[in-house]
Amino acid sequence: MGKIRQLFTGEHRSFFIFATAVTAVALLILTFGPGNNLIHWIGARLEIASQRRQIEQYGREIEEMDRRIDMLRSDRDTLEKFARERFHFAEPGEDVYIVD
Repeated sequence: MGKIRQLFTGEHRSFFIFATAVTAVALLILTFGPGNNLIHWIGARLEIASQRRQIEQYGREIEEMDRRIDMLRSDRDTLEKFARERFHFAEPGEDVYIVD
């Protein structure tokens, strides 16, 4: 800590104060300035993470739908049950009751 204090009190004092001020201004511009700044980078990173989670969720949903499609194609009983539940199909002579 003594060496840093010596830089700001020694013979090159004005240069180090100027360098510190320029560095502080540059950091403020990078953080809050217009255009491509640190705040936008953080926002973009959060958006990318959110979209990756959404992609994973849609991937799981697609796998589930593919499994269900395969099951409906291969098993006639499952297809009949699906048609009855989803579209209220019935065989001739059967009554369909819909309960909400």
